[in-house]
Amino acid sequence: MNARNATDAALEKVRQLVERADEPPTLPALAESAGLSPSYLQRAFRRRYGMSPAEYHRARRFGQLRTALRNGAAVTDAVYDAGFGSGSRVYEHSDRLLGMTPASYRAGGAGADIRYTTTGTPLGRLLVATTSRGICSVTLGDSDEALVQRLADEFPLAARQRVDAGREEWLDAVIARIAHDLGWSEGEAPDLPPLDVAATAFQWRVWDALTRIPSGVTRSYGELAAELGMPKAARAIGRACGSNRLALIVPCHRIVREDGSLGGWRWGVERKRELLAGERHEASGRAKRSVA
Repeated sequence: MNARNATDAALEKVRQLVERADEPPTLPALAESAGLSPSYLQRAFRRRYGMSPAEYHRARRFGQLRTALRNGAAVTDAVYDAGFGSGSRVYEHSDRLLGMTPASYRAGGAGADIRYTTTGTPLGRLLVATTSRGICSVTLGDSDEALVQRLADEFPLAARQRVDAGREEWLDAVIARIAHDLGWSEGEAPDLPPLDVAATAFQWRVWDALTRIPSGVTRSYGELAAELGMPKAARAIGRACGSNRLALIVPCHRIVREDGSLGGWRWGVERKRELLAGERHEASGRAKRSVA
């Protein structure tokens, strides 16, 4: 086993330990189990999974909390059932992991301030929405009206404001990043703004893996499950893809069925077909230019 594979195996071991733990393991204990230094483990884990081991453990609990709140559980019951010792611990982190307080999330986004804009793309209309924390929704559709209604359905009681004019750096940046990644524009890729999407640790892990699939390449649910070391999790990966609210940023369109057929896509199978064809064409063009 080479050094990179050994590190990957160590990180996966740590992730599983964190996943199974009722209480967040200490960083020194995790580092000892992985045979890595605490500082290196912290950096490598964050680089691979987008968060520290402690944040991963917290995100897993918040995923359980989010599901319970969406199902109508009382806030107090949901907080304790998710393993939090007190409500104050939830409210310390709820802005970052839910985009709002638990009560507000359960109430359909009451108190949240969401700004959004729409633009045209080769795939139809694109809506990008933000909270004060970051990008909370990127969706594709046939009309602005349908996209705005979808945002309202997700956060029916949030304050929603259209901001087509003025300085909205995050909105502009995400549109520019998507255009660059899909070959719709040239120049240097802008940095992706921060994200504000409530998700389970497993969903974040799947979404992170999706972002590492090269443009123009596809994976089946089973192939991605095997890459993640969970060969029996193909259906769970399908559900994680289905819950993705960040069209194009998290490229779930690169997942296909086991027989290679496209399957479905939240934003339309014909868009998926067109998008993959465009990515393959762009990837082929880049390969020819590099040879020349």
